[in-house]
Amino acid sequence: MPPHGNKPSRREGAVFRHLVPQQWMSTNKMDEGMQPFQQSLIELENEAEHLLLARNQVIENDKERNGNREALTALRKRARTTKTSIKSPFESIMKDIGKSGSRTAPLVKEICGTCGNHDEKEKTWMMFPGSDVFACIPFHATHTILDKYQERLEYEAKKLQSYVKEKTFLISEKGVLADMISPGVLRSLVTLTDKPK
Repeated sequence: MPPHGNKPSRREGAVFRHLVPQQWMSTNKMDEGMQPFQQSLIELENEAEHLLLARNQVIENDKERNGNREALTALRKRARTTKTSIKSPFESIMKDIGKSGSRTAPLVKEICGTCGNHDEKEKTWMMFPGSDVFACIPFHATHTILDKYQERLEYEAKKLQSYVKEKTFLISEKGVLADMISPGVLRSLVTLTDKPK
């Protein structure tokens, strides 16, 4: 406020008029400088949102995989088999070669790894994956459906995990995770692959 009452002097008014346009110009320059920063923050926020959605999907997929795995284990217990208790066709061939006798029987009898000696046609109640429909279907068909569904869930889990790695790496490259995990360490974790022995 001016010292001589309510009205500013000519000199103060001129200074005030000069300052206002310069202040506006400096804020416009600041806005122009902030636009790329703001755009990068928006992109980063979108990437982080996609990452969180993918992580939630991984959790849901794991729950479904575990439930399906438990159902397959229950079927194996019911049939009294394990993944390794059923002999391979090669073992059956070698056992039958040593025997003398008629060759009318097939050399190899296909045995389902889950059914074993259990009655394949025994009716089993099953809720179809991804629905609320219950059906009474043969034992062999039940575990075959669940096996195929488990394979699909495993594939989706690997796909989601690679997507999460990619998004984490992208966010890290932008420097957001640098305070927690250095980009070099994160890069080595993301590019880590399992090699068969």
